[in-house]
Amino acid sequence: MNLEARSVEIILAGQSPAGGYSASPMFGQYRDYCWFRDGAFIAEAMSRVGQRESVERFFDWCATIIRRRPEGPWDSRYGLDGSTDDTAWWPHRQFDGLGLWVWAMRNHVARHGADARWDDAAALTVAFLCGHWSDPCHDWWEERDGVHAVTLGCIWAATGDDEIAAAARAACARERLDGSQAFLVVLGLAGRDQLERIERELGYHRHADDEYYGGGEWPVLAGLTGWARSSLGLAAARQLAWIEAAANPDLTLPEQTGGQLRPDRCPEWVERWGPPASPLLWSHAMYLILRNVTS
Repeated sequence: MNLEARSVEIILAGQSPAGGYSASPMFGQYRDYCWFRDGAFIAEAMSRVGQRESVERFFDWCATIIRRRPEGPWDSRYGLDGSTDDTAWWPHRQFDGLGLWVWAMRNHVARHGADARWDDAAALTVAFLCGHWSDPCHDWWEERDGVHAVTLGCIWAATGDDEIAAAARAACARERLDGSQAFLVVLGLAGRDQLERIERELGYHRHADDEYYGGGEWPVLAGLTGWARSSLGLAAARQLAWIEAAANPDLTLPEQTGGQLRPDRCPEWVERWGPPASPLLWSHAMYLILRNVTS
């Protein structure tokens, strides 16, 4: 079995009957939850490889949660069955995933001609985002509260609002460099200069201050960098090969691996939560997307 087939197998095995994708089925802090953000990228990947039934069950999961509270707000993650996460200390306010599930759903409908049974939930999501896009929330990494360039980009991907696009570009120009900003390149909201800075200064690290499990390199970001390169007409074979080399012997992809920015901080995380998450379904999704855009 190759890594592409194994990735599909792992994602399907990690999907609940209700449609939510477990972020990492073997990692205690992630196992029982599905994030809108992770799930949207997983759905985008599975749509690209033709796994329609799985993708559409995820969109059903999203729509059920949205309809349950039509005015919002909605949390960043929910139980695999769609139940509310009552973990008090986890950052719940994140708007990126809300935009991303709508973006991925529309991509899937355009790609496969699927029905429009999620349109009402998407409209509710877009209405909320149009009214709250400038409100502070946590970033992709659930570390900082504020108004973030990539969050704005994800919101723009759902709303198409020019003011939000301009705000995303302005935020990218002033905030710290972050590997997630490669997604702005994919969306056309940032250019080659930004991607070159990311590759030169961060590689596949999240940001220069990263201490989580020592601040390793993320297959998610290798995939995102390759996707951004491909969107600019640049080769991405190096990123594809890097992800393949990062796979464990059983062809599972971890959350992070490789060189650490602060290796002295890794032991405290291992003591707290155990070894780094593996497999991470988002890592497998980014590999599938990169395989698709480079094939």
